[in-house]
Amino acid sequence: MVSQTEFSLRPKSRGFHLVTDEIVRNLPPLPESGLLHLFIQHTSAALTINENADPDVQVDMGQIFDRLVKEREPYYEHTLEGDDDMPAHAKTTLAGVGLTIPISRQRLNIGIWQGIYLCEFRNYGGARRIVATVLS
Repeated sequence: MVSQTEFSLRPKSRGFHLVTDEIVRNLPPLPESGLLHLFIQHTSAALTINENADPDVQVDMGQIFDRLVKEREPYYEHTLEGDDDMPAHAKTTLAGVGLTIPISRQRLNIGIWQGIYLCEFRNYGGARRIVATVLS
């Protein structure tokens, strides 16, 4: 069986934000076992899984991505939407727009130190739309 829901995450500032609880609150009741697929409908933000315990990881990830893909590079042609726009597209390609997470015992079966991150690559990205598909 397949069920699907769409919802928006609250707007976040630029950076890596733990959103596991916000996502779970928006999901329908989960089956005993199955898969959850999350897809973010944007080209300047991403979803990923990383450490949920130490907030320094979120800060470090932001700094790493900002060093990997810099703003105002002279070779960028797509520049009309601001200095953070083209780098946001590149960062989204690196991080990815979808996640697949196992469901076990009606819960997301992620590791004890894992959480779902919204990777907000724009300075002012706004609410981000998520499509959640549950396969049981």
